[in-house]
Parts: sequence; structure tokens; C-alpha cells
Amino acid sequence: MTETPPPSRARAEIDLGALRANVRTLRARVAPHVRIMAVVKADAYGHGALRCARAALDAGAEWLGTATPQEALALRAAGITDVPVMCWLWTPDDPWDQGVEAGLDISVSGMWALREVVAAAEATSKRARIQLKADTGLGRNGCQPADWPELVTEALKAEAQGLVKVTGLWSHFACADEPHHPSIAPQLDLFRSMLDHAEQAGVEPEVRHIANSPATLTLPEAHFDMVRPGIAMYGVSPSPELGTSAELGLRPVMSLKGSVALVKRVPAGHGVSYGHHYVTESETTLGLVPLGYADGVPRHASGRGPVLVGDRVRTVAGRVAMDQFVVDLGGDTPEPGTEAVLFGSGERGEPTAEDWAVAADTIAYEIVTRIGARVPRVYLGE
Repeated sequence: MTETPPPSRARAEIDLGALRANVRTLRARVAPHVRIMAVVKADAYGHGALRCARAALDAGAEWLGTATPQEALALRAAGITDVPVMCWLWTPDDPWDQGVEAGLDISVSGMWALREVVAAAEATSKRARIQLKADTGLGRNGCQPADWPELVTEALKAEAQGLVKVTGLWSHFACADEPHHPSIAPQLDLFRSMLDHAEQAGVEPEVRHIANSPATLTLPEAHFDMVRPGIAMYGVSPSPELGTSAELGLRPVMSLKGSVALVKRVPAGHGVSYGHHYVTESETTLGLVPLGYADGVPRHASGRGPVLVGDRVRTVAGRVAMDQFVVDLGGDTPEPGTEAVLFGSGERGEPTAEDWAVAADTIAYEIVTRIGARVPRVYLGE
């Protein structure tokens, strides 16, 4: 048995050059007048919000999008003060005053939120920027069509009083990642109808938008004034039905790597990891990779997750534990410290985030987003 400290337990390499290339690829998919909102919520899907935001802006994005006000305010605090930042997931106890002071575009889905933002505008003596969200069929946030006339009317009253400016009208698709899904056309038709009502009532929005990553890639009729790429900006295909990253012209931005911490020979019939769900069929060598579900490696991929060690793709042997997992090396004896690549671009034969999504019965969005803070990010191409 050989055991030495690995030179690097784990790291997530973030290729900002690839991110910039993806933004340019997405830019080429839309008309010249259509703006791009780079969605950097959830710490830029696990990639690092501030660096990814700056790289996206460098590559031509004009807006930034976050889910929570805290995410948006962090961008402002870091010095991103001269571009519009929209956030859409507000609750009654959120920092409405700070959002208005920071000039955030605040999404409003109902009368309670409009009252909150009006109160914040009054308290700060600053006009709030708001975007009215229509629920066109997703059934999450957004204003129902029956309540839309009241919301539009009251927003226009607040605008006439100088308290708010309605900067946008927007919605979100439910199934744009499923080509030709029967919900897509009705949602688009309803969105157009709700836009017409608001604009005929007097709303003059800066932007109208509904297109997420899959709609950006496949539905030019849904681009309106702006598109909101999220996962596609990070080089991950929104769904297998739309094609692989390479087929879509995208380059995966994150590579998750570890170092083999231990290599040892074991006899046939030897159990591996908790529960002994994997038992060696013959004498073999096992490699220990010091990454586990505390780092974001999905436990659901136990016995199935692919890992490149040396020049061969191995499979996780047995259960993924909190801090580590094992691969059966089949008799190979790489030196401790040898690189283990869980996923990357696939260009060197390594698995991709999509491969891990299949192994874990989930989506690639979750694979990259769940990589935890214990894994340091190493930025390339800054």
C-alpha cells in the first residue's frame, strides 16, 4: 500500500475564456438588437458569480440576472455599478430599501410586492426600477392573467407619482427544453397578449423577455428585446433533446478534478465502501479519490459515476461517501497524486457534466451548481 498527501485534493477549474466564447456564440444566435442578460444566480451556477459576471460583460452581455437580492447586492458591492442587474426572487423581509438604493431591477409578481417596492421608494426618496412578471403557464412566480390588469394599473399609478419606473415585462417558459412541447406556443401567445394589454395601458418597457437558455438556442420568435441565458453560458446543454454542448457550439466552463490519494491492492471478494454494494470479482487495485457528497459529488451516482484516471474512464465502485469515493483500477497502479477528472469538456475523453447527470438520474444544471465551497475554484483565462 502506498499513501502520500496529494498535491491538490480537489479543484474546480473555471475556464473564463470558454465562458466568453459561449457568450459570443449566444450573441450570434440572436438579432443585433436583442440584448443578453447573463444569469449569474446561485454563484453563477457554482462557477463564481463575480468573475463570471465580469467575463460575460467583457464578451458583450448587457445585463446581469440573479435570483435573490442578496446575490444582486453583492455584485453592486463588488463594483459592478454601471450595468442593469435584475433579481426576481423577493420575500416580504428582504432588503427592499437597499435594492431600490442600488438601482436593482426588482421583479414584481403581485400587489403585495408592488406595495413593498413603493414603500421602499418612498423611504429612500429614490425611484424604483421594477419589472412586471406574467405567469404564462409555469405556475411559479408571476402574476396570473386574471390579476394582470390590476397589477398593471396600480404600477402605472405608482409610475405617474414618480415612485417607480416599469422597466420590463417578462415571463418564463416551463418546457422550452423539450422541443415542440405543446405548452410552448400557448405560453408565447399568452405572453404576447399580456404584453399587448400592458403596453396599450401605457407601459413603455425598456425590455420584454421570456427566453431562457433553450429558448435562446431554439426559439427565435421568443427573443423579443432580450434573452436570459443561464446554463448555456456555462457551456452545458440545457437538455439532451437539444443536443450536446459540442453540437450546440458551446464549451463547458467547469472541470472538476481531484487527486488519487491512495492506491492499494485487494483480493477477490473484497467489499468496497459502505454497505458493500460493490465487491471485487478478482484481485485488483483500488484508488481513493478524496471528493464526496459534502463536495457536491452526487450520492445517487454511487456505482455509476464515471471518472478519468490516467488514460481510462473508471466507474465509482460502491457508495459515494461524505468525503471520498473509490474507483476500481483493474490492476493499474497509478502513483498517488495522479489526476482524477470527474468531468470537464470531454475533449480529452473525460466525462462531462451531462454524463454525471445521467449517472445520477438528474440534470446537468444540478451537477455543476452543487459543487460546494470546500472545492476551491481555479480561474483560467482571466
